[in-house]
Order: sequence, then structure tokens, then C-alpha cells
Amino acid sequence: MPSPAPHGRLGHTIRPDATLTILSEACGLNNGPVLVVHGGAWAIPDDMVEAHLNGARNAIAAGWRVLESGGSALDAVEESVVVMENDEAFDAGRGSFLNREGKVQLDSLIMDGGTLRAGGVGCVEHIANPIRAARKVLSESPHVYFVAEGAERFAQEHGIPLCENEDLIIPREIERLRAFQASAASGKEKENLFAPAISHDTVGAVALDRSGNIAAGTSTGGTLNKAPGRLGDSSLIGCGCYADNQSAAVSTTGWGEPIMKFVLAKWAADRVASGNLPQWVADEAMNYLKDRVNGHGGIILLDSQGHFGISHNTPRMAWALRTSAKLESGVNRE
Repeated sequence: MPSPAPHGRLGHTIRPDATLTILSEACGLNNGPVLVVHGGAWAIPDDMVEAHLNGARNAIAAGWRVLESGGSALDAVEESVVVMENDEAFDAGRGSFLNREGKVQLDSLIMDGGTLRAGGVGCVEHIANPIRAARKVLSESPHVYFVAEGAERFAQEHGIPLCENEDLIIPREIERLRAFQASAASGKEKENLFAPAISHDTVGAVALDRSGNIAAGTSTGGTLNKAPGRLGDSSLIGCGCYADNQSAAVSTTGWGEPIMKFVLAKWAADRVASGNLPQWVADEAMNYLKDRVNGHGGIILLDSQGHFGISHNTPRMAWALRTSAKLESGVNRE
């Protein structure tokens, strides 16, 4: 089925980046591996752009080594996300936002498009790489999701070492939380934590391997000063992450509550299954998110033919992609 004309749901014309569109179409012709990562959609300041680009490129390098050697899409996604969880530039793993009690709470999901198996963990405080724990859930549990102490107990029982929560906290985030809470206590105008200018450095990856299987993974530290126990979209199946060989692998980032309301990752995958190219679907998803509930964020998606989409309705989003022919990265769609 041919793709429809590129117009938003409410009639807003969208202009996909020509380079991305051409490269996406070309990738769909070669059946080789494809890897796409994102490092969060927000107004990344100029002095932080290079750190975000380097982090995305390092993630691509790690995942591509897996794919290039004949490894699975699932392994490539896991390795890519681990690199970004270990990078303090992003809101995932060490260096994540602190909740209102001054703790790091992490969420992650990984999904295999070939089997529809998925694994997720939420509200974990003592796991440095929650994507590793999520992968253990996928591979070694009949369940899909574990939270809090139960997730940590499962992880430890399956060889994932636990850490102190203090090991995940860095001075930058202590100061960020202190400044926000002091401002709120003084009665000054409260900062909108969900505004596009505020960091939403959730990380994610989607991959296609040589066997034609796709996978997706997403990991996050959530939002600054969040209530303990709050979950966003990132680790919820079909919201922040989804993969099905018959449609697409998807990872989202941004303001989680609106994304959850649309089950946006599954929303996008379903439109790929209906015959639309992923780049058009990515742009349409961002238009719909904005038009319907004034939401903001970003999305990456990839089908089993190698067509991909990258889009965001925030000022910037760190992303990178790799195919057998190309290596690209950026922070916006020019």
C-alpha cells in the first residue's frame, strides 16, 4: 500500500528531512543490519550538544559491533542502551534526575519483535543498568514486568549486581533538585517540569539484524522531583517501547503522561503495519501528540525491511543511525 501524502492528522503539513527520507528508503533495499538510537528530546543547550552527540555515537558503535558480527537485534539494542545508561549526559542510569526524596529511580523495557517477548523493570533504585535487568526478565522469566524491590530481587537472583543508590547520584543532579525545591518553597513561579525546554534525556534504540528480526529498548530516570513510585511511558509496553516483526520496532522519549494516553509506540507500529513508511509515521505521531493533547517528545522506529523514521516536536533530539553504507547523527531535522 503506498504511503499517504505527508499531512498531519489535523491538516498540518509536515516536512520530513529529505536526507533521512532518502536514506530510509535506500536502507529498505538492502536487507542489511540497521541501528537507530536516541538520547532524549528537549531543548538541548548549545554547550551540551557535543556531549549528547558523542553519547549517541558511542551507543551506535557498541550496538553496531554486535550486528556487524552477526549478533541479534536484541543484543545490539541492549548494548547500545547500556552505553547511554553509563553516560552521565543522559537521564538514564548514573546521572539521572532525582525524585523529590533525592533518590534515583530507574525504569526500562526491552522487546523482541520476532517472539513478542518483552521484559521490563520499574522504580528500581539499586541497579546501575536497568536494561540488563529488563533483558533478564525477557529471557529468564515467564513474566513481563517487575517493579521496585521485586525487580531488584529478581535481578540479583539472575546475576545482576546491585549497587547503592548513592552510586547513581552525581553532584549536578543534587544541585538541580536543590535549586528547584528552593524555588518552589520560596513561592516563585514554578518551573514546568514537562516543558520542552526541560531535559527529557530518556534513551532508546531500535535494531534490525541479518536474520530480519527487529528489537527495541528504552531506559530512563524519569522526571526531576517526581513523586516516588511514579512511572512514565518509557518502560511500559506499547507506550515508550514496542517491537513486532510484522510492524515496527519503536522507542519514544518526552513527556510521558501524554505518550501513555495514546499508547504511542503501538500506535506508530500499527500505522507501519497498515502500509505507511516509518518516516511518515514518525512525523504523524509527533503531530498527533501535539495537536491532541499538547504533548511533546521524540520517536524512532524501524521496520523489518530496514525503513526507519526519526522525528521530534521539541527543539532538539540527539539521534544517530548506522547501516552498512552510512553513519549519521544529529540533534535536529534541518
